[in-house]
Amino acid sequence: MTATKRIGILTSGGDCAGLNAVMRAAVHRATLTYGWQVLGIKEGTQGLLKRPVQYQVLDLPQVDGNMMRMGGTILGTTNRGDPFAYPMGDGTFKDRSDEIIGGYRELGLDALIGIGGDGSFAILRKIAQKGGLNLVGVPKTIDNDLGATEVSVGFDTAVGVAVEALDRLQPTAASHARIMVLEVMGRDAGHIALSAGIAGGADVILIPEIPYSIEKIAEKMRQVKASGRNFGLVVVSEAVKTADGGEVKKVFEGGEKRYGGIGDYIGEKLARATGAETRVTVLGHVQRGSPPSPRDRLVASAFGVHAVDLIAEGKFDRMVAWSNRGVVDVPIEEAIAAYASVDPEGTLVKTARGLGISLGD
Repeated sequence: MTATKRIGILTSGGDCAGLNAVMRAAVHRATLTYGWQVLGIKEGTQGLLKRPVQYQVLDLPQVDGNMMRMGGTILGTTNRGDPFAYPMGDGTFKDRSDEIIGGYRELGLDALIGIGGDGSFAILRKIAQKGGLNLVGVPKTIDNDLGATEVSVGFDTAVGVAVEALDRLQPTAASHARIMVLEVMGRDAGHIALSAGIAGGADVILIPEIPYSIEKIAEKMRQVKASGRNFGLVVVSEAVKTADGGEVKKVFEGGEKRYGGIGDYIGEKLARATGAETRVTVLGHVQRGSPPSPRDRLVASAFGVHAVDLIAEGKFDRMVAWSNRGVVDVPIEEAIAAYASVDPEGTLVKTARGLGISLGD
């Protein structure tokens, strides 16, 4: 055991199921094993920017079993405002990283656990290096695209929600002889679409890693009809481009562009190509807000415990990861450098093809 007595923990980037389970595990390990105090930083790095610093003490009565069942994050999070180029009210940008370092010092922290994805880790690591902060990372992303870990917190729940959606769409599709198109999240990787499509019995799965043609999808739908089935299920990742390679994004207030709308595009094209009645469902943030699945609770708990143990061992600038049925840790720099999109020759793609699922190619 080291002399570390007070550690901070924050969530950064997009929310997902399992974040509270990580915090719960970290508090249990830090309190019961090492006798440390844990401070939860509110709204990610925003809490360290504010004065007074925005935080709450996390103790055992707060982190009971009910917390593990809760979706989202009790601390709040943010995916806006790069501290090194922070947007100010007058339209300018300011480097406020020193303020975050100051917030860390003001709280008297001996170490910080950051729960985030590759973007969050890149920023947190840069801040830690600049200020000499002791940082440990815990991976969370529904996209499951961090290559240094086989699984990230939130992915399993997101897949489960998508599978449940397919289970619910199938009966209504059969009742009305429709093609149902389900658009799922997936920033640049198709892991959610591929896993959910296989588990949910989809006929077609479209992912950004594999080019497709509308005619190939329509051909699959005609084959389904010829087999005697009156409906079809199509899963498409939000990052899939149009057949001619164009991105489908929506513009939000302030000019920000986000993925969304490829489901409508595919639905319209399929309706024209097949003459079938087609309906589109967009899951969106429904995949983020669910109570965590049992697997996400288990992985999150293992990650939280191991993160605290790394602090006790004085091992910093590392991210916990899942590998070969257990928890390991890797350098954060290595973790954010290893991006994992879907392997077009990988096991799940081969599984989908073996099941007769069309990938549109």
